[in-house]
Amino acid sequence: MTSTRERQRAAARAKLERDMAERAAAARKRRQLQASIGAGVALLLVVAGTVWLVASLGDDKETGGSQAAGATCDWTEIPAEQRSPTTKDVGLPPTTAKNTGSQIMTIDTSLGPITAKLNLHEVPCTAASFSHLAEKKFFDNTKCHRLVTQGLQVLQCGDPSVAAGSAWKETDGTGGPSYRFAEENLPTDKRPPYPAGVIAMANSGQPGTSGSQFFIVYGDSELPAQYTVLGTVTQGLDLVSQVGAAGDDGAFAQQAGGGHPKKEVVIKSLTMGAPVG
Repeated sequence: MTSTRERQRAAARAKLERDMAERAAAARKRRQLQASIGAGVALLLVVAGTVWLVASLGDDKETGGSQAAGATCDWTEIPAEQRSPTTKDVGLPPTTAKNTGSQIMTIDTSLGPITAKLNLHEVPCTAASFSHLAEKKFFDNTKCHRLVTQGLQVLQCGDPSVAAGSAWKETDGTGGPSYRFAEENLPTDKRPPYPAGVIAMANSGQPGTSGSQFFIVYGDSELPAQYTVLGTVTQGLDLVSQVGAAGDDGAFAQQAGGGHPKKEVVIKSLTMGAPVG
């Protein structure tokens, strides 16, 4: 009897040991399989990440990235039949403009240089237009044609039809490029809206009629906030003040006010520096 029980116990222990060994082997296989799957997933993630990074870098290289793409500008070309003799055809600027950083505009005049700083975040399209016109030498050898000293204190320039050395004409102040564009950076929350030192765009009084003409404010001026604030004078405002002190001839007194400046101002050249930032 004892011998039979011992044999039974021995057989049971042997079976238990076999079962435990089989379970341990199965567990090892599961761990090995899981480790293999984990390594494969990790490798796949690394490969996918590398592909994404390379693709992103490639996109940035080709397009300059989303930030470099900048603002989209809409230029309204004036139909040929609607252009006047004072319209100057210079083509259209690029439809994409940088909208970060700043740019320096230099107006080399017969009285000395006038410089201004433009914030490209505020006026990307207006700055792009000036860069385009400057490349075309649009402003070179033109006279600032209008001065206002009463109520407003501004000197207006940018008409390509008013050439240096030419006599004043009834049409002074009507010239511009062969396109128009929308206003930007309107000082609706500023008082005064156009303080001394500001350079702003002239227009017809209607939205979307900015062109090439601009005015330099040499004394705080109350104007409707419908003219793009282009930038701020950093040098040469005293020269404009001297022009204002000399007065005007009253040629526009019955229309928009003011007249031709008695102290002549000729823009010898207008240049735009490379954007910074």
